[in-house]
Amino acid sequence: MDGVKTAPYEIHIAPSRGWLNPKWKELWEYRDLLVLLVQRDIISRYKQTLLGPLWFIVQPILTAIVFALIFGRIAGIPTDGIPGPLFYLCGLLGWTYFSQNIGTAGASFVNNAHLFGKVYFPRLIVPLATIISNLVAFAIQLLPFLAFLGYYLVTGAHGGSVEITWRFLLFPLPLLHVAVLSLGVSLLMSAATAKYRDLIHFNQFLIQIWMFATPIFYPLSKVPKSYEWLVWMNPMSVPTELFRLCLLGRGTINAPEVAASIAFALLLLVAGVAAFQRVERTVIDSV
Repeated sequence: MDGVKTAPYEIHIAPSRGWLNPKWKELWEYRDLLVLLVQRDIISRYKQTLLGPLWFIVQPILTAIVFALIFGRIAGIPTDGIPGPLFYLCGLLGWTYFSQNIGTAGASFVNNAHLFGKVYFPRLIVPLATIISNLVAFAIQLLPFLAFLGYYLVTGAHGGSVEITWRFLLFPLPLLHVAVLSLGVSLLMSAATAKYRDLIHFNQFLIQIWMFATPIFYPLSKVPKSYEWLVWMNPMSVPTELFRLCLLGRGTINAPEVAASIAFALLLLVAGVAAFQRVERTVIDSV
């Protein structure tokens, strides 16, 4: 009919098939939505707060002070010659980013059921937006660490045990490692909590226990040889130690452990994508 404009193309929406069939092209086509979700996460995080982004500076500093008092002074756990504030702040960098990703993206189906039931878009965008938006909090948390690092470098306090090496430029690599690992774990948790709501409480408990199993307030060099295998079974041990190696020039890590940890993180990501896609077919009926 004259005067009637027809769409140049049509979008056919069908359920995904197979255990692992991520539509990468579709994710790219919805990149504008990804940007909007990232902006939404950032704005909602700081909206109606007293200190706003300053919370991500105050929180790690207070946590480092508590660690220094309890584990440094009372328990007497050494820090491999690294000043206590730097040791704890560096350990908290990767862990805080990881726990924030798990805490938010680990319940993507439950927290966004109202959105999933109204409009179609690739569901993977939601956890991806969380992983990206939390990078802002990581950047803010990096500031107090750099401030303490600059102080020790300029003043030469603590016997000049702090030094910057060429590895400092490689610190985005362990950050990417944590992002991949946390995305894989988050997708698995999202798939589980979509069907069993009470697992959300278990996930919160798991994060708390996981922190004490990660070498945040103790160095790997002080772990007895007979228990080292337990530490390496923790997928967050390697990136935590890599952060110290890159940013502080100190770390107990070898290439085989790094390779095994990266392979395990990629395996978790593949398993997470498969589980996430399997659940998203019936997510509206289960959440």
